[in-house]
Amino acid sequence: MSLRVIKPGLLTTIQDLGRRGFQKHGVIVSGAMDTYSLRIANLLVGNQEGEAALEVTLMGPTFEVEEDCVIAITGGDLSPTIDDRTLPMWRPVYVKKGAILRFGRCKSGCRAYLSVAGGYAISEVLGSKSTYLRGQMGGYEGRALQVDDVVPFNGHSTILKHEWTESFIAAKWFVHAKEFLPSRIPVIRFLAGSQYEYFTNSSKLQFVDSLFKVSSQSDRMGYRISGPALELQHKRDILSEAVSNGSIQVPPDGNPIVLLADRQTTGGYPKIAQVITTDLSLIGQLKPGESIQFSQVTLKEAEQLYIQKEQKVKQLKVALSLALQ
Repeated sequence: MSLRVIKPGLLTTIQDLGRRGFQKHGVIVSGAMDTYSLRIANLLVGNQEGEAALEVTLMGPTFEVEEDCVIAITGGDLSPTIDDRTLPMWRPVYVKKGAILRFGRCKSGCRAYLSVAGGYAISEVLGSKSTYLRGQMGGYEGRALQVDDVVPFNGHSTILKHEWTESFIAAKWFVHAKEFLPSRIPVIRFLAGSQYEYFTNSSKLQFVDSLFKVSSQSDRMGYRISGPALELQHKRDILSEAVSNGSIQVPPDGNPIVLLADRQTTGGYPKIAQVITTDLSLIGQLKPGESIQFSQVTLKEAEQLYIQKEQKVKQLKVALSLALQ
């Protein structure tokens, strides 16, 4: 049981929630750029929420479905179709063997997540199926998908007994995407970074009062964002220290870098901010050229926002467990 790659798309990789516990050895975490979309894609097909899915970036791939299966697509809208019929997102879909699954024009967001019931039959490396491209580790042979790759999945025996004539059948119910993805310029909330006090007062104000744009020099390692140059009060030598997903470093040119899934384990640039966990998925859906705005919150507010978001996921899990019975 598998998906065969007809066209690979711009960047299609296998990702889960990351390779954790090895940063002290210099091994990066990787994982999905939009973890909420990945988790929901898995829940929709009855998987554990941390199971691996295909992360599809901007220009999507084309697959031949080589066995009946149940899939779900969440995240950015990359115009998915099956046999040239629009494929509804954010819901489970029964797909028939031989169907052609295509991703087309990017209508919104940047990354879509394709899950399959039973999960992809990919070996774990250090406890994760995530692909780390620079290290050629994990995923499908440590790289992005290519033409004629065959991506195996474990399948779901119960659906093989179901007979239908259409190339796919989508559930009538769905998850409301706007609960997890914004439809306008996102405001990214942050906590003060380790070196926040090193920056000038005018730079601190500009950071929250200005619009920044995502640079074309952005990837899974980090997003470079352009706007007013941020300045330190005095030049300082800073020892390299641990960085995390969402750390915002400011190099000498004054243009911030938001570190993301494939970030390095340590960094030596001053950090003005730390994006709160709740908003990391929003950054993962931004395209080069799109705008971004920042808003400072307290640690207590960040914790409350995290609890509220996780409660939504918990409620969704309960609703899905009833719907999938």
